[in-house]
Amino acid sequence: MHRPALSIVIPCFNEAATLPLLHQRVSAAAMAAVGEDHEIILINDGSRDASWPIMQQLAAADPKLAAINLSRNHGHQLALTAGLDLCSGEQILIIDADLQDPPELVAEMRETMAREGADVVYAVRRKRAGETLFKKATAAAFYRVLDRLTDTPIPLDTGDFRLMSRRALDALLALPEQARFIRGMVAWIGFRQVPFPYDRAERHAGETNYPLSRMLRLAFDAVTGFSTAPLRFASHASVALAGASLLLLVYILWGYFDGSPVQGWTSTMLVVTVLSAVQMFVLGMIGEYIGRLYIESKRRPLYLVADIAGTVHRRSTLGFQAAGTRIPQSEMVDEDRE
Repeated sequence: MHRPALSIVIPCFNEAATLPLLHQRVSAAAMAAVGEDHEIILINDGSRDASWPIMQQLAAADPKLAAINLSRNHGHQLALTAGLDLCSGEQILIIDADLQDPPELVAEMRETMAREGADVVYAVRRKRAGETLFKKATAAAFYRVLDRLTDTPIPLDTGDFRLMSRRALDALLALPEQARFIRGMVAWIGFRQVPFPYDRAERHAGETNYPLSRMLRLAFDAVTGFSTAPLRFASHASVALAGASLLLLVYILWGYFDGSPVQGWTSTMLVVTVLSAVQMFVLGMIGEYIGRLYIESKRRPLYLVADIAGTVHRRSTLGFQAAGTRIPQSEMVDEDRE
């Protein structure tokens, strides 16, 4: 079966105000880059607005567009995983629905991929229009702290906006973990990856779907998914506390033989409080890693598809499609013959 030259994968959550313009711009950019030989995959991640009805209308009017409705809100990274799992293009563009990342750059990104012989072209943000100073500062700090903590080098100032080859995506889809940090996973698979500098635009409509709480959760997934540094903290803390305890013992003995009274309740409670805080932090980190092992051991599908509008041509390998959404066998891509 024919595989389109380009798939554009777009996770969406409460993007009803943006979807018509998003479709218009993405479709025009795809036509300019590869002509009719493309597909657009929209993933509705449990939106609470009119996103799904609008996606159905778009899919009915555009045979190049398929809309996937997840059974509930799975989160951005798992919704993106669903789109990547079900797209079938030779090259795959990942882009968010808020139009901060210009879809018109896809042609230049394809040229860069061909010129550099790369499997991944990742977009690096030079400017971040429409974002607060706090957002810019925390984002910059996040990427730099992450670079220090993780065992896998992850490019600075990059999001999920990137162009991938089919073989790079197939390698990514071989990674089945539940707590997914896509940009870190793409860095981990290797292959030739090159940067593509660009200026990020303002959000077209609505509010960001990544408030501080979600950013912190994503940061925690990134650190625990690609580093054992929090666990190593226990070893470093134990050495430091052992040294502090030795100094405290010397101080107590000095006071005893010198005849001066040793400070009592205040200093004792301070030491107990500090030690207890460190112990609870270490136990919490160990519990977090154990909890991830527990979740992974269940082997649940990464996402659940409730409905599909339009046509997709791949089997779901990481998720589950409810009855009535399965693709006829004759329409599926036979991966053994590709």
